[in-house]
Amino acid sequence: MTEPADATLLGAAQVRELATRHGIRPTKQWGQNFVVDGNTVRRIVRVSGVGPDDVVVEVGPGLGSLTLALLPVAGRVVAVEVDPVLAAALPDTVRAHAPDVADRLEVVAADALTVEDLPGPPPTALVANLPYNVSVPVVLGLLQRFPSIARVLVMVQLEVAERLAAPPGSRTYGVPSVKAAWYGEVRLAGHVPRSVFWPVPNVDSGLVALERRDPPSTTASRAEVFAVVDAAFAQRRKTLRAALAGWAGSATAAEETLVAAGVDPRTRGERLSVADFARVAAARAAADREDRPVTADAGDGRPDGRPGPVVRSD
Repeated sequence: MTEPADATLLGAAQVRELATRHGIRPTKQWGQNFVVDGNTVRRIVRVSGVGPDDVVVEVGPGLGSLTLALLPVAGRVVAVEVDPVLAAALPDTVRAHAPDVADRLEVVAADALTVEDLPGPPPTALVANLPYNVSVPVVLGLLQRFPSIARVLVMVQLEVAERLAAPPGSRTYGVPSVKAAWYGEVRLAGHVPRSVFWPVPNVDSGLVALERRDPPSTTASRAEVFAVVDAAFAQRRKTLRAALAGWAGSATAAEETLVAAGVDPRTRGERLSVADFARVAAARAAADREDRPVTADAGDGRPDGRPGPVVRSD
């Protein structure tokens, strides 16, 4: 079988020409900063580790810079684009620059924050240059809605990248760090200078890689764990006893829950791992079950649910 030819990647002149042809003026509303450097998109594809067996979700393909680098390598690319003009233009760009692999592309005109269904086989990887203003909810939302996604490599604002990959106890550790860790092992995979974009943003970018693994073993649900995380970092300078008072019902209840989970109530949320937060959520859920009054099932002999006296009918 003949291998497909490499795509002709987009440089600065081609990106600007395409933008002019389609009447595109990059907007801050959708965080549009287009990559104009071929070496950068090749690097993203290489670091992502995707191959011919992968179905890749690309969010915000824009004018197609990264798409053209992905198509010769991946088995299939599903590009999710919120801008209807860009979504309509992408297939023509791919046919012009990568005709041998154009049939591997599927464009979905939708918002990646809300998309629930994707055509074809389940996606196995997320590779994207993400708009800065929605990068965290896009990553977390797609990981939640598409459990088949096993690997992630995204380019985001460097500050966001550092937060996503931060370990417990670090200055940048917070809600994104813990929630990303629920889904997998996260690492900072490199820095990207602002000069590779048009228009040039005011910040540098970073690459974030995630390898999915099972979440911590816990009786609590993901939603229950994330509720503890949100409460702990809403007042991150307070001790957990104080920060979780509203979530638990009182400071005393928070302390009891923390002690039951093996966590010092005097510590702060930035010291806890995702497994620690899972234990706290599970301890609270267990306490709630113990406090809940037992109600009788239909047919029980007593209101407390215990068997009633046997009544003979003979």
